[in-house]
Amino acid sequence: MNNRVAIITGAGRGVGRATAELFARAGAKVVLFSRTHTQLEELATSITRDGGEALTVVGDVGREEDVLALFQQVRERYGRLDIVVNCAGIVAVRPFIEMDTETWDRVINVNLRGTFLCCREAFRMMSVQKQGVIINISSLSGVKGVEKFPGLSAYNVSKSGVAALTEILAVEGKPNNIRVCVVSPGAVDTQMLREAAPQLKAGMTAEEMAEILLFLADDSGRMFSGSNIELFTNA
Repeated sequence: MNNRVAIITGAGRGVGRATAELFARAGAKVVLFSRTHTQLEELATSITRDGGEALTVVGDVGREEDVLALFQQVRERYGRLDIVVNCAGIVAVRPFIEMDTETWDRVINVNLRGTFLCCREAFRMMSVQKQGVIINISSLSGVKGVEKFPGLSAYNVSKSGVAALTEILAVEGKPNNIRVCVVSPGAVDTQMLREAAPQLKAGMTAEEMAEILLFLADDSGRMFSGSNIELFTNA
């Protein structure tokens, strides 16, 4: 991972933060992207103090102009992009009969539209380089046949979409040596899980999830392009 440039969305907390910390320790130059300036600056300070390199960019993955600005900063700073890990995500719990359009759109915009925007801009850079790795984060909530929980209709649909997007991007990326895969975990111990489904007992930490993402981003994960890696992590 030495000197590879990696964008990590949702880097302010949870899996995104743990992934940024681990990638930086492995030698990557990490680009931290999320909506919260204070969280990013604190993380970047910690990474640089430990000898790593971090660039912070504040923005919303669901806003096209923010994503375009993110990738432009990467072009100007590094001139290349090796890895994107799309960790940004939100969840809203609403019985479907009470689902309002604003909540539905907000979940879809962050989880699915945000992944689309970041993947599209990554493709535009990586296709010129003829190489790159994209790792998307879905969920067992988006996997057919796995137990579903009431109130998560928007979340389930968004995560199913992420998995479907990944499958076709692996096909379209292959001629340009762009690897794309998706990880679909169950309950990971994060603040988002505790807020959305406190009844679930997590069977995996954010740090353990980050270890899997590092494996996939490195050359060791080259055979997993197109794969949806389902992690049954409920304790």
